Amino acid sequence: MLPAQQGYDRAITVFSPDGRLYQVEYAIETVRRGTIAVGVKCKDGIVIAVEEKPRKLQISETAQKIFQIDDHVGVAAAGYIPDARSQVDNARFFSQSNKMIYDESVEVETIAKHLADQCQQYTQYAGVRPYGVALILGGVVNNQPQLYLTDPSGTYISYDAIAIGSGSDSVTDFLEKTYKDELTLDEASTLAAAGIYLSSEDKEGTGHIRMAHIKTESGLYELVSDEQIVSYANTAKEKYPHDKN
Repeated sequence: MLPAQQGYDRAITVFSPDGRLYQVEYAIETVRRGTIAVGVKCKDGIVIAVEEKPRKLQISETAQKIFQIDDHVGVAAAGYIPDARSQVDNARFFSQSNKMIYDESVEVETIAKHLADQCQQYTQYAGVRPYGVALILGGVVNNQPQLYLTDPSGTYISYDAIAIGSGSDSVTDFLEKTYKDELTLDEASTLAAAGIYLSSEDKEGTGHIRMAHIKTESGLYELVSDEQIVSYANTAKEKYPHDKN
């Protein structure tokens, strides 16, 4: 006979006596062990940034943790990245289907809810496991920036700024102290870079930072160049020197 906790530990769909779904908690722990990802909403648009740590001989483009969903939506992921790719493919198909049916860009909240619904379904059926990934979804619809978080439990929440992954608690505390409603895109990018540095072991280099913008003016997703990232990183180290410690 298995000990009581181990039985609940193995069952995805059964609550323990103290109201816990252990497999969902383990999936959330997988997210916490992933590299840091940050999202910041500002008056000029959305910034999403991630830490990528490819091995020395690995091609960095194949270690992707930041993805484009549609012309106006991007995603940053933390956790088990193969699960992220599955969710990204799902989001892309959903977004394109919505455009074909309604002839308009899908709301970021609609994508977030769609992905969260799938995550929730994977917590209540036998034969599947929870997704081991959390996503920060950012985009611009009708000149309005939107930022959402989805997690393995099926929760989706809107934020002004959020961090997920390793060290996300301290980065979120940092964002809560430094975030302002009237940030420009450059200021938000600097803030995101500072958040990456706060969690990362590499406090000086910039090769491990990837970043994307969705600007309110154009409403389009675009990757930030390496040169721009260096500029944001240098400004972050000057403006937030205490975060090197």
